[in-house]
Amino acid sequence: MGDRTESATVHVLDGLQTLRSTCMASMDAKENSSTDAAKSTMKASLEEGVVQSSLASTVTLPAQIIPSPEKSKVQNVRETWDKKIEFLLAVIGFAVDLGNVWRFPFICYRNGGGAFLIPYVIMFVFGGLPLFYLELALGQYYRSGCLTIWSKLCPIMKGIGYAICVIDLYMAMYYNTIIAWAVYYLFSSFTSELPWIKCGNSWNTNNCQTLAQRTVNASNMSTSPAQEFFERNVLQIQNAKGIDDIGPVKWSLALCLMAVFVIVYFSLWKGVKSSGKVWIDAATQIFFSLGPGFGTLLALSSYNNFHNNCYRDAIITSSINCLTSFLAGFVIFSVLGYMAHMSQKDIRTVATDGPGLVFVVYPEAIATMKGSAFWSVLFFIMLITLGLDSTFGGLEAMITGLCDEYPTVLRRHREIFVGILILFIYLCALPTTTYGGNYVVNLLDSYGTSISVLFVVFVEAATVCWLYGAQRFSGQVQKMLGLRPGIFWRLCWTYVSPIFIFCIFLFAMIYYKDLEWQDYQYPKWSITVGWLLTVSSLSFIPIYMIYRIIITPGTFTQRVIDAFQPEKPGVNQAEHESLPINASYASV
Repeated sequence: MGDRTESATVHVLDGLQTLRSTCMASMDAKENSSTDAAKSTMKASLEEGVVQSSLASTVTLPAQIIPSPEKSKVQNVRETWDKKIEFLLAVIGFAVDLGNVWRFPFICYRNGGGAFLIPYVIMFVFGGLPLFYLELALGQYYRSGCLTIWSKLCPIMKGIGYAICVIDLYMAMYYNTIIAWAVYYLFSSFTSELPWIKCGNSWNTNNCQTLAQRTVNASNMSTSPAQEFFERNVLQIQNAKGIDDIGPVKWSLALCLMAVFVIVYFSLWKGVKSSGKVWIDAATQIFFSLGPGFGTLLALSSYNNFHNNCYRDAIITSSINCLTSFLAGFVIFSVLGYMAHMSQKDIRTVATDGPGLVFVVYPEAIATMKGSAFWSVLFFIMLITLGLDSTFGGLEAMITGLCDEYPTVLRRHREIFVGILILFIYLCALPTTTYGGNYVVNLLDSYGTSISVLFVVFVEAATVCWLYGAQRFSGQVQKMLGLRPGIFWRLCWTYVSPIFIFCIFLFAMIYYKDLEWQDYQYPKWSITVGWLLTVSSLSFIPIYMIYRIIITPGTFTQRVIDAFQPEKPGVNQAEHESLPINASYASV
């Protein structure tokens, strides 16, 4: 009896499959007989209704064998942006960050001013822009984050996704602290007179001189009220002996950091709906500014409609990012020239990298304006919004990647997961709010992200362009946009971009120098810790390769071959590829 039932079931299934294939072929042949909506309805009924209803009426099977159509739809549904402008603003917000305000102008000055724009533009055209476009297209086509996408490209390289998550984690530990400094300045600006205008405060030293005093009697030992406010009041770095003894947590900064993370949580919990060295500097600025390699572009574009014009998006957003850097450079050089003239110092002593430019030079320049408190409030609100947009993008890359990889555990409970993640990062970031927190920030910045992200970008580009194949990827772009990428993009993806990035990483290693800050030399043990941070993220790439080969069945040779083969597209992906190109393709 059991054998006959099983045989009947097989015959029914074979018959239904034949019926489904015949109907599908007939429906595809009649291109003008019905609307797209009618076709979609017929296909959906064939795929979800016919088999289930026929089986249910013919053969009695256990309930768990017949999946619920409603449940399947819920599991396969992925959020999309409500409006195109939301996606554009999200990408622009991620790309245009604090680095456009402080990093680009200083690097431009250090490498010859206007002459630096030549390698910068070349690296933008041949390195940054092609990879920016590549990541947007990959995320949009596969609708996946930085982890699950590798199963569809090259499963053995999935460790790249985990490396990206660790890098994003390190960045969140110190980047939000810099935003917290801006929050501290914002609250300090709500006074009738800015606290860094004059000397004579409890934190000032005898070397403190106002801008007017330095104009009359300047010396190499003199310091500005703005510099002492930042170092001796905000950071209180004089109470730390170095990274060996960073001191206790400064709770005012810890509270500012908590406020930042609270904003971050309520923005992310629901998802998207609520010389050789000169070339190194140019390339590093491009990659850190545009953001390929951090997984953010993959995450944000994965919520796009399948036929969204990601090519136009890449051109618009990357161009806005670079033009913003140029504009910031013009404004900043004007400020630096003015401050150098007023203090009667060489501009080299005024132009500083990183936080010094934003939290010392700018505030002092603002203090010379009429209504300085008002302008100070506006300036630090701008800094906070710039920083928050970027930290949203970095954390969303990690959250999307992990939720896609573990949907039943994390995506279903996204609010709880995001809350636990934010709390964990906050606790890990508390050392950056100590008196010596700036030493920790510099260590995390130099070794946690700067070195490792260059290598990750190279491996990612090599995997997609060489192992997966630039030609295959170009064909997928054609399915989305209706046009195959031109020869320029294919050449950049196949040869130029990966080789450029590898050379940049190689020269970065050649020109490497141990970390230092002002006159402080980091001890050897801290440099070792820094390299361990770098290795901790990059090690996921070889570790996962070994793991993938071990869990793959078959002989060793067959395991290696299978580990490099992309998985077949699921039902969700096949449905997207079968859709016609939207009539509104040309609209932004």
